[in-house]
Amino acid sequence: MRRWPQIGAVRRRVAGATVLAVLLSVTGPAGTVGGAPATVENLQAWHLKLVKETPPEGGGCFTARYPKLVWLERACAPATSGPMLPRTAEQAPPPVSDPVPLVVGGNAHFVAETPDPTKPIVQAFGTFDEARNMDTVKTVNPLTGVVTDGAYSLQLNTNFFSTPACADATVPANCQGWMQFVFANQPGGAELFIEYWLRRYDKTCPTGWTPWNYGTGNTDCFIKTPPSTLASVPVGRLDEMELSGDVQGPVPVASLRVGQNVTFNVGSTTDLVKIGANWKQAEFNVFGNGFASEAQFPANAYSKVRTRINYGGTAAPVCVEAGFTSESNNLNYGSKPTKQGVGPALLFEQHSDPNLPLGDFDCDFAEVVGDTHQVTFAGTLYDFQASGDFVEAQVGTGFEVHTRKVSGAPTWPNASVNRSAAVRMGNTTVAVCEGTRLVVDGTPTFVPPGGGVTLPSGVTIRRSGNVHDVKDPAGNALRTELRPSALGTSYLDVRVGLGRSPAAVRGLLGNPGGDPWQLEARDGTRFRVPVPFATLYNTFGNSWRVSGPASMLAPCASVPAANPTAPFYASNLPTEVRQQAEYGCLTAGVSQAWLDTCTLDVAVLGRNAATIFTRRQPPVVNGNPPPCIPGPRPCLLVGRQSS
Repeated sequence: MRRWPQIGAVRRRVAGATVLAVLLSVTGPAGTVGGAPATVENLQAWHLKLVKETPPEGGGCFTARYPKLVWLERACAPATSGPMLPRTAEQAPPPVSDPVPLVVGGNAHFVAETPDPTKPIVQAFGTFDEARNMDTVKTVNPLTGVVTDGAYSLQLNTNFFSTPACADATVPANCQGWMQFVFANQPGGAELFIEYWLRRYDKTCPTGWTPWNYGTGNTDCFIKTPPSTLASVPVGRLDEMELSGDVQGPVPVASLRVGQNVTFNVGSTTDLVKIGANWKQAEFNVFGNGFASEAQFPANAYSKVRTRINYGGTAAPVCVEAGFTSESNNLNYGSKPTKQGVGPALLFEQHSDPNLPLGDFDCDFAEVVGDTHQVTFAGTLYDFQASGDFVEAQVGTGFEVHTRKVSGAPTWPNASVNRSAAVRMGNTTVAVCEGTRLVVDGTPTFVPPGGGVTLPSGVTIRRSGNVHDVKDPAGNALRTELRPSALGTSYLDVRVGLGRSPAAVRGLLGNPGGDPWQLEARDGTRFRVPVPFATLYNTFGNSWRVSGPASMLAPCASVPAANPTAPFYASNLPTEVRQQAEYGCLTAGVSQAWLDTCTLDVAVLGRNAATIFTRRQPPVVNGNPPPCIPGPRPCLLVGRQSS
């Protein structure tokens, strides 16, 4: 066995990685670095320092053990695992249904993008901050039907990119490069390797590359490094594992840390796909083990996935709704993804726990529910009871959502609900009139329950019962759900999703600069929440009104446009009505953060309106005026803090 010199003596890599503030020593006792215990933080710092250094030349397989900063060479082995397949152009996102289907991956994923297009990713790490009830797994191979207990893969994938390696492809412009850093686990052993792809090469593959044909007439080519082998790692150790990919040196490096041990797989001396400055997005997760397979976890499984990128900056990454692998798992998304700076990372939840909230495949979303409660992209809750047509959300010139709100008169004249909604995606306009009628670019269109249609523009429309989902190729989305009402007519709950976040959103659901304490009128005037009643409607609200040709809701039933004459909150309800409605919300399990909102909805719309407020995350800021307590003096305001 050849011992490589301590890393401190090896020349450093190309600039780009952030140097650790504290250099790690190798003189401490066993299990420590300079006396530091083997905590998760110290292990991650040690792993980072190892992979930042220049690997031995010529490629190969290596190991290291905490706390020593020494690479030990070991023999590589012939590959035994199958290819981890790229998604194909024909592979559509999972069908929309209610509840959300159990599938993560296979073109339905959240990826971390460098926030600075001029600074590519040079290194990425994938970890699981938490992993519960994930002690068992099985991989189901869709090609053969074979089920393998204990099999799974960890994948850290690049985006698809243009590469000079496609110069000899049948149509070079159709050909793309792709890289994967993969840990493939089987019950009898595991492998760590780098897999290179030339997608849509569509002719005999170059020497040394293996063809993969999807049966569609298209041919991809792949090649993998001779893998580093290690003992099988039970999936129950996910929260001890850290997979990294590194392209900042002369050769790419894959590494896997399991507890206090790191295994390395170093690519050849030549970058086979010439990734260069083309790594802009990183995808990480636990998936099936090859051949577009699915990793299936038991009920109540939960994990929090962290994809950390190094691009030479500290700003948080951009979340992009995308996906590059064909492999998947059988989990749901949880709450919306979060983004962190400094150690730039994208975090999201996935689970099969029926007691946890289900998320949608959106990098960010906002909602308009009930009568009508606006929950903005920055998490501001405020009530908006005007009637007529309004711009709910506007992103650039290619994505805009309008709603048509109708008054609750005569019973509740100062309340309103959504009657219809419409979205413009590029040159395509889709209106959901009264929650039942679809009008696409002025033409009535029928989509049966459980059905869907893909328009020439790439916009998809899917229907599940009373739910309509409209989505564009960039991942922007409109969801409407028709709900019964005690008012005698149905109403719509509306959700607006973004395929890319952060994004500058304007309209009733926007916050300037992403500040949850501010709303912004069309002319740019900003208002701090809570916004006074007259200003909220006469200035802010009226600025976002649309009518005539400017409204996308012309095909839908018309409604009178008006503003409420007085505030209308739970505290304005008759005492007996309020108490009964509040009791209905409490028995439904609604939290205190949503109790006033739920109480108003149950009073106006009926008891079933409480369901949307159960298991809901609290708003970032409650932008409604504080409730007041009647008394002999003018109303006493009760202070409300941000949640």
